[in-house]
Amino acid sequence: MSFNPELCRNESEVESKLIVQYLLPQLGYTPDTWHQEVVVGSIRLDFLAFGKRSHLRVVMEAKHPKQNLNHHILRLRHYLTILNAEYGLLTNGKEIRIYQKFGQDINLVFQCYGKEVDIKIHEIKTLIGRDNLREINRDANQLPKISPLLQQEFQVSDCIYLKKRQHSMKIIAVYHNKGGVGKTTTVVNLAAAIRKKGKRVLVIDLDSQANTTFATGLVKFDDEEFDDIKDSNVLHVLQSEEFYPISEVARKSNFCTPEIEVIPAHIDLMENETDLNALDYSRLILIDKLGEVKDKYDVVLIDTPPSLNFYARIALIATDYLIIPSDLKPFANQGLNNVKKFIKTINGFRKQIKKPPIEILGVLACKISTNNQFVRHTLPRRIEKIPQRYGLKVMDTVIYERDDLAKCAENFQIIGSIEVADPISILDFKSDSTSSQEFELLAKEVLEKIGMC
Repeated sequence: MSFNPELCRNESEVESKLIVQYLLPQLGYTPDTWHQEVVVGSIRLDFLAFGKRSHLRVVMEAKHPKQNLNHHILRLRHYLTILNAEYGLLTNGKEIRIYQKFGQDINLVFQCYGKEVDIKIHEIKTLIGRDNLREINRDANQLPKISPLLQQEFQVSDCIYLKKRQHSMKIIAVYHNKGGVGKTTTVVNLAAAIRKKGKRVLVIDLDSQANTTFATGLVKFDDEEFDDIKDSNVLHVLQSEEFYPISEVARKSNFCTPEIEVIPAHIDLMENETDLNALDYSRLILIDKLGEVKDKYDVVLIDTPPSLNFYARIALIATDYLIIPSDLKPFANQGLNNVKKFIKTINGFRKQIKKPPIEILGVLACKISTNNQFVRHTLPRRIEKIPQRYGLKVMDTVIYERDDLAKCAENFQIIGSIEVADPISILDFKSDSTSSQEFELLAKEVLEKIGMC
């Protein structure tokens, strides 16, 4: 994997493309050893990375590509001294600097251009790679001086006081009772975009057509005889109270980098729907099992069947938020009335189990034509009709129908003599494409609306 600084147009992309996607993995930091957006006293840090035995080792700060790094040195020195961290990395994508703390001051120990990072990565690893950092025995005299009153607001973590932003796991269902509106495309690429922002993502496929399972590259066979999903999928999660926890059924998918985890679906869901519906606990079992992994994931995305069936009910009972993808064509718009009625019914059940109503993030305009006349004249009118006729909000982001989205889904690989589907997210397939930018905007909008940005 390489890094191209020209792809970073703002601070957010410096964070996601340079630090999250490139530097942290290259330096040996796994998602459980680094944290993004941490509040310490009155300051907000972009990234903290921890060495062995959970010692705080590196503070990383990302700036806009047009910002001069010299203007941020004093602030970085303040961060390193108050936290007693050994190293600080400062970057705007075009330039990368590493400073080391000496007493109450810091010294520049490494500097390179962003375009040189591929050939300089070994030097960076030597300084701040997780396996190369020497451990420091800390004692009470090394703690930052924090007032007793302020200490009560912090949690003690290996001799440093941190108050992390408290983000509980957020569950988002993507649902419309009409098919062909871009639901699966939305789920998988939104998952990739959120993952690239440093969030831990789980995708659950609750549709017996298993489109999301295919789209995330988990079907590596072309003959049902070799089906390796049949014996461990979302059906098993829903059938058993005691067995098949999410942690065992979820599979890592290299559909995007970093990886996401996916609970696959299977066609067997269809024939088992009636029996599953008869079980007393079936409507609540997904809630219970998601509760068991609430500390493992930040965001859960659920792909739902395009119907009003039992599996759609399970998804909407479990979710916190709802995105309604729509191509805004007449049948999809008419289907919004069914969606609203369905949500009303589900909210009635949620009230009985003491869950708040579903928060609808909005209707997502999806699979929209790029025809200039349509975009200028027809699309605005169709968007206006949604709140006027159906009383639903429309999301700010629009996902247009483009060739790149189709091509990345059609990617394949040859295994032996077999051609196997190997789809890839639009953000990994062509990160500088317009479609990729649209999903980055969607991820930002969603994270802001659920309070995780």
